[in-house]
Amino acid sequence: FVFYLNCSLSTDILCVLLALSVVLAEQEGENLSGLSNNPDKAIFAVRENSTTCLMVEFAVKFLVPYDVLALNGIDLITEQASFILPRNAEIEGKCGSTESEIHISWKNNAYTLRIYFSKEFRDKGIEVWKISRVQFVYDTSETSHFINAYNPGKHTASTHLLSALVTPAGHSYLCTAQQTLTLISSDHQKGVTVSMYDIQIQPFDIASDFMFSEPYKCITDQRERLEETLPLVLGLILALIIVITLTVYHFHLKLTANQPQLPRDRSMYKNM
Repeated sequence: FVFYLNCSLSTDILCVLLALSVVLAEQEGENLSGLSNNPDKAIFAVRENSTTCLMVEFAVKFLVPYDVLALNGIDLITEQASFILPRNAEIEGKCGSTESEIHISWKNNAYTLRIYFSKEFRDKGIEVWKISRVQFVYDTSETSHFINAYNPGKHTASTHLLSALVTPAGHSYLCTAQQTLTLISSDHQKGVTVSMYDIQIQPFDIASDFMFSEPYKCITDQRERLEETLPLVLGLILALIIVITLTVYHFHLKLTANQPQLPRDRSMYKNM
């Protein structure tokens, strides 16, 4: 968006502050996690011009390796910090026609999860959106998760050449199964694991405020649903085969009951 302010030299600072307030008013993040009954699931939205332009609903678990000093005071041992994305996080974001992003921070910015989305055209001109990059900033001096960390400080873990959660444009992505990403950390190239589950995400083309568009279900959920329904379908088919077999047998008995029966004793054939 573009806006114009009539500023003099004496009011430059005021104009800058006013411009910043306009920007902040145009795009804002909202935490809607209180609407979820799942204590592990968070709901976040980014709004532009008082309209929802990006929405995420998911539970996220982090597994972060970090170094601690061994008992001999010389060697380093790698420990694992495991924690979930809290529901009371702070939200920022940006919405665009082909690129959007959401920034989720907590513990006074000791942790920040940034998810970047983009649109593109695939084969046969089909437009899709995807997660193009994920970045996770964490501070090992934050002692609630990182205990006795060696050389504590902030590190950044990022994905490379990511194309995740590919979804047809105009749809939300829906998946209950766990989706796992591995990020490479600036802390000696350690692998940070980000696992998302109970997911519904839509970064573009939201038609109704605070409402996801028609969901596109992930392949894993479709396969699991097929595995759940297949035994039921096979059972119904087997039951139908049994009913048909019994019905045919019943009619066969009725037809044969009215026909004259030949005597089983061969000596009786002489009188016939």
